[in-house]
Amino acid sequence: MTAAVAPVRAANPAGLRSAFRVFWYGGLMSYGMLFNWARPSIYIPTLIGGPTFQLFFFAALGSYATDRSAAYFAIGNAVQVSALAGVFGMTMAIANERWFGTLPAILATPSNRVALFAGRFLPFVGNGLLVSLYAFGVGVVFLGVRLAPGSLLVAGLALLVTVFSCTAIGALQGAISLRLRDGLFGANLIMMAILLFCGVNIPLADLPGWMQVIGNLLPFTHGLEAVRQAAVGAGLADVGGLIGLEALIGVAYAVVAFGLFTYLERGARQNATLDVR
Repeated sequence: MTAAVAPVRAANPAGLRSAFRVFWYGGLMSYGMLFNWARPSIYIPTLIGGPTFQLFFFAALGSYATDRSAAYFAIGNAVQVSALAGVFGMTMAIANERWFGTLPAILATPSNRVALFAGRFLPFVGNGLLVSLYAFGVGVVFLGVRLAPGSLLVAGLALLVTVFSCTAIGALQGAISLRLRDGLFGANLIMMAILLFCGVNIPLADLPGWMQVIGNLLPFTHGLEAVRQAAVGAGLADVGGLIGLEALIGVAYAVVAFGLFTYLERGARQNATLDVR
């Protein structure tokens, strides 16, 4: 008597193509339709003008009040300004589905939820990188920022992971905002928390112990430190642990955000809670 062998189900190419289209095109379309800064008249003053003034303000204030160079504060704020795109962008990209009346269509579609959710990350990670690279350019030209040529790739990797981590906490705030009347209030709190707790202008070691605990749980702290070390020549072997920890924090926030989104979706199917404004 021979045992029956269960057939191995092959991957469905059509399903994979469909998931990729949702991931790629859905993410790009959501950026244009739901992101409030899509117009140049809003994008330029908000994501270019604001970070420029922030960079000069903290570089001038920090170098005047401490013995640190303007470049130290320029690097910290050049990384931190990506939070404007990541936190606020992802909050709006998810929460605006409700406020613009498109959420019922999202809930009704049978599209792959992981692809649908993950596709929202791409435009805002790219946007955050663009803003940070612009701020680094300003720092190089005006504030004495110098990056070790041999560590540029390491610094770029640390920056990419940091921007992803920031976007992940923005996704969590976006999911929370599906049940709030004003989700941008929470986004503002996250922005200020990153600026205060993550060593952007004040080294983490100089903060009180309870603030260090919070800082170590937030995005930016470890990624920013990796960027700073890479800027003076540290290699991947030196900062790989910091980059890995930053990536782990980002993945954790993304998983929690997706879990919350899924939980709220199930509740909405039963009680229509996400349609109440």
